[in-house]
Amino acid sequence: MASILVLGPCLLAQGQEQPAAVPDAPAPQPKPSLAGAEGVTGPITPGMGSNEVPVTGSSSSAEAPPTPPPTQPRPPAQDNFQSVPPEYNKSDMVIHLPVNFVEVPVTVKDSKGKMVPGLTWRDFKVFENGQRQNLRLFTADPAPLSMAFVVDQSVTSDVMAKVNESLGAIQGALTPYDEIAVFSYTHLVTEQSGFTGAQTARVPFVLAQTKSAGAEELVPINSGPFDSCGIHENGQCVDPNLQAGKSAGSGYFMTIPKEVHPLNDAILAAAHSLADRPKERRRIIYVISDGKEAGSKATYKDVLHYLEANNIAVYGTLVGDSARWGEGYLSKFHLPLTMYDNRLVAYVRMTGGTLDSERGVNGIENSYQELAEEARVQYTLGYYTSEPMIDGKFRKIEVRVERPGLEIYTKDGYYPSARDAQ
Repeated sequence: MASILVLGPCLLAQGQEQPAAVPDAPAPQPKPSLAGAEGVTGPITPGMGSNEVPVTGSSSSAEAPPTPPPTQPRPPAQDNFQSVPPEYNKSDMVIHLPVNFVEVPVTVKDSKGKMVPGLTWRDFKVFENGQRQNLRLFTADPAPLSMAFVVDQSVTSDVMAKVNESLGAIQGALTPYDEIAVFSYTHLVTEQSGFTGAQTARVPFVLAQTKSAGAEELVPINSGPFDSCGIHENGQCVDPNLQAGKSAGSGYFMTIPKEVHPLNDAILAAAHSLADRPKERRRIIYVISDGKEAGSKATYKDVLHYLEANNIAVYGTLVGDSARWGEGYLSKFHLPLTMYDNRLVAYVRMTGGTLDSERGVNGIENSYQELAEEARVQYTLGYYTSEPMIDGKFRKIEVRVERPGLEIYTKDGYYPSARDAQ
């Protein structure tokens, strides 16, 4: 039986040759330098790539490449928006800043007199003193009203009867967010009530007190028992102050009775009450009158200046003779030393309000609703003026809409006021 030799871990049969020895694993070799690689002419630095360095001779002991300079950090970007830091004093509890923001309410109507909705800020262009302004505010949201309601009690009795019947409808044109003050005037201006909530129970009571009998049309009387000169002697007045040609007149010289319609004073009194109302409320004066002006202490120029300095717009409903067709055009012509037949038109046009002419009760009541809605729902534009805040100079405003066939109602301009700097 053949014997078996045990050689290590292998078993070999007797008489067989021993196989060749198995070679060991290759020994670790040093990593070749990249300097000799194809396409690489210099050492490789992380983040900088390869740099070409001159090689002297064929010796493997080449000089080491120079160490690159350290990268310098980038300087921070300078903010040139405000180079001087603001001053701060801990003792200052309130800081007052000048305000140069101008707000411009605008009403846009089509050729049929209907309000035009859906306009965007791109449709409007605003100019101040001929220079276009960048819009910083645009909204069509309704604004609460502060309304000074002015009733002309110097109209004739038949017209006053229609006005009395329509007064109750003014409360229905207002919302609970609005407020109203009531004024009236005949020879003098009377404040019937200060500002109160438009839907309170006080408003109907105040409007009932505002009703009046009106005035009778005066007819010149120059002869007869009702003549101003009742006692004559030899055909002449006993009183020399009432002789023919004087204030009493004669059969050949007619004296027209002097009328008093203090429209300027009434609008000024209403404007004084509105000047202290909050800025976020829309300040308007609503006048129902025939528009006549005579006997006021305040001038039209002074009242208009006050309205434009306090951002107050005048709206109105014309009644009586002024509501006739074509009367508004004829009222533009004024004869010297005579009464202004329709001064209300100028106030409305210069302050950006709207005017309606009505002769019946239903028309007057509808005008309350329409004009109050127009005043509340307007496009409101705003910009920052580059003019000095308080210099006393008038700033002309022009608003354009880039659509044909539209009419723009806005204020003609404004005066800067010290109230805006508070």
